[in-house]
Amino acid sequence: MDFRIAAASPEAVDIGARRGRDLVGLSVLETYPTVAGTGLWNGYLKALETGSRYEGEPFEYEEVLAGIPRLSRFAVRAAVCREGLIVSWTRLDSGERERRRLTVMQRLGNMGWADWDLVHDVITWSDQAYAVFDRERSLGPMTWEELPTHVLAEDLPALDDTVRHLLGQGGSIDHTFRITTPRGRVRHVRIVAEAEKDAHGDPVEVHGFFQDLTAAKEAEEQLLEQERTALAQQTLLTAERGLAARLQNALLPQAQQSLRLAGLTVDVAYRPQQESLTVGGDWYSAIELPDGAALLVIGDVAGHGLDAVATMAQLRFSAKGMAITAGIPPETILTRLNTLLLHTTQRDFTTATMILARYDPTTSRLTWARAGHPPPLLLRRGQAHYLPLPQGILLGATPAPRYEPSTLHLLPGDHLLLYTDGLIEKQDQSLDEGFIRLASTVEACAESPRLLGGILDALATTRRRDDICVLHIAR
Repeated sequence: MDFRIAAASPEAVDIGARRGRDLVGLSVLETYPTVAGTGLWNGYLKALETGSRYEGEPFEYEEVLAGIPRLSRFAVRAAVCREGLIVSWTRLDSGERERRRLTVMQRLGNMGWADWDLVHDVITWSDQAYAVFDRERSLGPMTWEELPTHVLAEDLPALDDTVRHLLGQGGSIDHTFRITTPRGRVRHVRIVAEAEKDAHGDPVEVHGFFQDLTAAKEAEEQLLEQERTALAQQTLLTAERGLAARLQNALLPQAQQSLRLAGLTVDVAYRPQQESLTVGGDWYSAIELPDGAALLVIGDVAGHGLDAVATMAQLRFSAKGMAITAGIPPETILTRLNTLLLHTTQRDFTTATMILARYDPTTSRLTWARAGHPPPLLLRRGQAHYLPLPQGILLGATPAPRYEPSTLHLLPGDHLLLYTDGLIEKQDQSLDEGFIRLASTVEACAESPRLLGGILDALATTRRRDDICVLHIAR
């Protein structure tokens, strides 16, 4: 035999938190199987059989919800109504759920409540308060006199003042201090409390809570340490950028200039990437050699910052020195610079690209060699085309490179452009598109009296990836 719930009041709620209409239609034994065979069940059957009212002793019922056993106590009454029973269940432990909710909240917040009866000198702690202090429950709550023995010495004066304010003036407090647990761990403990006063204004009870803030404090300290490290790193980067910028300005003192070398007009332009926080390694050199020839060099060191500028300085002065003192051809200079770069042990692995050219005004012949650099662009009779690239891997890539020379006979009216890759790179375009864009721009500016200025106006946009260095050579 079984009962089925035919109706339920809207306010009715069972142990499983089912309410009102959710209870209608449920089988009693299927829903509450542990009721079978109990005094309650027998009382139901007897009331139905005899018609007498049933009112038993408080009934305890345990149900497992979400894997958690829960025991509740009810006062149950039952009376016959037509062919069934009218049953009322009155929970005798209505505060159980609230107490459990409070316990969960204390555990999640890592806090425990405490009460102090100052008149009878009685202290009561919740279970979580013992966990905050890592204290055995058998020892009982910690007294006001014992508390200072667990507090770090440097935190005692402020804590003493706080407690005196609480017990002397009856005010409220919110104070954090550090303790040492029995296991030797340092914890940051927050106490929030207020006092209740009697008719004379004297504190008689104190209510409050302790909260373990150790995890939050440790996270805060880690964040502060990270901020200090980031600030120190930023300061170092700023200092390095300033030093690199001064060194770069000493090496390339003019952002734009026009030179007259060996019968050539050489216009030079350098445009740094303004958004960058570091200084790049783009550089140029344009000088007249002792024999009347012109040395024209453009290069780009990989990376940014002080190391890139230092490498640029080393390559720039070494190339000029070899060209001036020994009259070494361009391809041989590149080979020696490659060896120099590979044997520079002060820095990590570094590479660089370069074009090195020597112009002889007696023959109007330009002899040049490249190390992984973009091809020169020749503008002749209004048509722009890139010079065929001789073999030449970038500097620092291999200990046995091969650099081949190439020659070009410059005609009157010719314009030759040597540039770094910042001029052709753009975030939303491929390199091939960049080369096409540069050639078409040069042709469009062919009749302009300021050819280099027009090119830079068109291509040196703010949305570029790198610095720009350009040598415009005209005969």
